[in-house]
Amino acid sequence: MALTESPTPPTPTQYGRLQRAYDSFNEELFAGELPPCLITLQRQKKVMGYFSRQRFVAEDGSATDEIAMNPEFFGKERVIEVLQTLVHEMCHLWQHHFGIPGRGRYHNEEWADKMESVGLMPSSTGRPGGKRTGDRMNDYPLEGGAFLKVAKALLGEAFDIPWADRFSIAAPVLLDSNEDGESEDGGGAEAAPAPRSKVKYSHECNDGRVLNVWGRPGLQLVCGDCGKVYEADM
Repeated sequence: MALTESPTPPTPTQYGRLQRAYDSFNEELFAGELPPCLITLQRQKKVMGYFSRQRFVAEDGSATDEIAMNPEFFGKERVIEVLQTLVHEMCHLWQHHFGIPGRGRYHNEEWADKMESVGLMPSSTGRPGGKRTGDRMNDYPLEGGAFLKVAKALLGEAFDIPWADRFSIAAPVLLDSNEDGESEDGGGAEAAPAPRSKVKYSHECNDGRVLNVWGRPGLQLVCGDCGKVYEADM
């Protein structure tokens, strides 16, 4: 697919979609009580997004929180995951203003309860059976929950995230698999990312330890301590 210049300004288009999603979820899931925040695009390894309280200040002394979204995960097949990440961080914003956040990066019971109330189940594995609290948390939508209802309404209005990082893992849905282009630093040309040669396998042992192993796709791994099967993080 040949690439052409966009006829419309991409900045207001991209950020406008994220603001629209924030406003919709705020109204429907948080009763409109969340204050405005600054939504930014930030690349951070292995993180789809994060919340930072009072990160930005203005000359008049006012401050605003930041919700950062990682554009490497933007793509047509991942819109629902982008929306999950946004609401995940909105729950952190809610807790900062109306609750008691955990220490450091810890996701506590109050945050977990709020997540469930808006239709997202917190899980250390991103799947049923994972821990509800911890330092590094994922989540999955609850069937019949409020999040899916609002997200599906948005998607039914032809909502999308129009711009994706062409060198990210989501890019193949927007570009032909053999598309070449300049690298991020403007150097030589490189192909769109190839499928991963290694994947991470994880499982939670009976004693609460979360064990991770990297290996080629398709491995069948069993824990020697508890006999549980490792699950691939695809």
